[in-house]
Amino acid sequence: MAKYRNGLPQLRGQAMLTDGGLETTLVFIQGIDLPYFAAFDLLRTAEGTKTIRDYYSPYARIAIESGKGFVLASPTWRASADWGDRLGYSAKALDQVNRDAISLLAEIRATFETPENPFVLSGDMGPRGDGYDPSHRMSVDEAQDYHATQIGTFADTEADLVSILTLNYVEEAIGIVRAAQAAGIPSAISFTVETDGRLPTGQSLGDAIEQVDAETGNGPAYFMINCAHPTHFSGAILEDAPWKKRVWGLRANASRLSHAELDNSEELDAGNPAELGRQYKELQSHLPNLKVFGGCCGTDHRHVGEIARHISV
Repeated sequence: MAKYRNGLPQLRGQAMLTDGGLETTLVFIQGIDLPYFAAFDLLRTAEGTKTIRDYYSPYARIAIESGKGFVLASPTWRASADWGDRLGYSAKALDQVNRDAISLLAEIRATFETPENPFVLSGDMGPRGDGYDPSHRMSVDEAQDYHATQIGTFADTEADLVSILTLNYVEEAIGIVRAAQAAGIPSAISFTVETDGRLPTGQSLGDAIEQVDAETGNGPAYFMINCAHPTHFSGAILEDAPWKKRVWGLRANASRLSHAELDNSEELDAGNPAELGRQYKELQSHLPNLKVFGGCCGTDHRHVGEIARHISV
């Protein structure tokens, strides 16, 4: 098992790319029916598995060609108990599909990785509820109990870390970090924000990061921001504050639309890839440890290519 063989090179200063909006690419560009945005369900078939494998290939090539590392993020954002139950997965089947996802990433890593371009396998996870709506909130203990199963599965695979995307309230984040600590696997916590730069609960991004660190002993390996356009949070990172040094990753949306507008949109808003690349470069001047660069809703390999071209490393 090659687990942890690279030791999270992003924390040693290695610039790392990751992919874009997997689910929006599959649904809006490839025309695939994806109930609940559950990309992991494609792994049930050989054809679906090939679709997922082919999705990652252009991103891996961009990383190699641009001289950067790559975080291979598993298609398991929805592969937790509640969402799996809605799709008819038993606990055993859900455990297996999470394992299969990491096995697929390991195969891709073996194909593309070079000594100069280290690849990291991330077991990606999502919130228990709606990533945009924090109205149904768990306690810290409930969140730890809920997410412990998927985290435990990833900890028993070649996954190098777990990355939890589109979190919208702090208690779930704390529970996830504690579950990862108990399982002995590093975690990356990624919050989403509204157009005012605050979490959907109204809490500031800085306060959320500081609270998670305070209640977990600086538990996350690092924090990220995802599923928001740079213009939504650029103001929040202008302050001179220590918490900004904890933000190491960014997966922004292509669209300037709010979460509510995106929810009601029937067409893909791919924004402007070159503009997004320039915005990432500007964000680097305010986030001194930013090392993981990818996209979220509406982005594809064009956007990540422009990001790779514009960022300074």
